[in-house]
Amino acid sequence: MTSSSIAVRELPLFPLPEVVLFPGRPLPLHIFEFRYRMMMNTILEYDRRFGVLMIDPTSGEIANIGCCAEIIHFERLPDDRMKVLTLGQQRFRVLEYVREKPYRVGLVEWIDDKPTQESLQGKADEVKTLLTDVVTLSAKLTDQKIELPENLPTTPMELSYWVASNLYGVAVEQQVLLEMQDTAERLQREADILVTTRGNLAARTALKDAFN
Repeated sequence: MTSSSIAVRELPLFPLPEVVLFPGRPLPLHIFEFRYRMMMNTILEYDRRFGVLMIDPTSGEIANIGCCAEIIHFERLPDDRMKVLTLGQQRFRVLEYVREKPYRVGLVEWIDDKPTQESLQGKADEVKTLLTDVVTLSAKLTDQKIELPENLPTTPMELSYWVASNLYGVAVEQQVLLEMQDTAERLQREADILVTTRGNLAARTALKDAFN
């Protein structure tokens, strides 16, 4: 499937509370609602793809921009429940809902980051350095061994998706990052978040050291 701002298609949609999927990132799911069991059985016979959209925890509204998920492994359980492992593919924008029952199906268009001639490697390296600092401080604060994975993404865009997907408990902020179509802007926002996090962790670590 080729990303295109022009190409549109119908896509089964799976709204999830406070869950934001990013391209290239895994998402395990336990499927138990009847309508979504129907959806999974249908797409397993087709192209194994559906769209994940975040439900805002405050307003209850369903986001208009989400990420396509592809089922890469599934296991059927008793009562026709299912465990599935999906992987994020292209991002999309919902143009309209084709139907809402038994599950939502939308007409969507693919979206991607705008191309740029600017080198983003310097910004990506800055984000990696901040990540290392945050992990080091977190390990010291919790007295646990915490390390960044060795296979951290190398391209700026993939790194920006990886960082965004690993921000926990801030689904609304993750949705903002998902909707951005500028890799440099996304990396800068993540750098700002990591600088704030590093400062908070450093202060807590210093306080812990003072009482030990």
